Amino acid sequence: MTTNTYLSFPGTCEEAFQFYATTLGGKVLMSLKGEDMPGDNNCPENFKGKIMHTRMTVGNGVIMGSDCPPQQYTAPQGIQVNIGVDDPKEAERIYATLAKGGKEIMPIAETFWAHRFGMCVDQFGTPWMVNCEKQA
Repeated sequence: MTTNTYLSFPGTCEEAFQFYATTLGGKVLMSLKGEDMPGDNNCPENFKGKIMHTRMTVGNGVIMGSDCPPQQYTAPQGIQVNIGVDDPKEAERIYATLAKGGKEIMPIAETFWAHRFGMCVDQFGTPWMVNCEKQA
């Protein structure tokens, strides 16, 4: 069994995943738009250029996402996407990049469990935790 993070966006999925690939060193493996739908393609005209499904690898993990019709989108609540890294400087770089243009929730700093830990919401509305844990 595997679990994957699936993110929804109000029309900014393609831009967000390009940003995440650059920031996290990920690779987008698949990206399908409304215009790519097979068959009669009943996709609304204003949604044909939007992402219906995308998948990106980040390290050993997978992040997937899509755009939602505006009337169905709600901002994420009660969740964070956790990024675990081994190097405190890499944690600081990732946190600073994700937080830029977004909102800092908990500035990155040393904690009792981590060399560096911080929480932010990025410019696309995705909540993140960046965690560089200490060895147990």
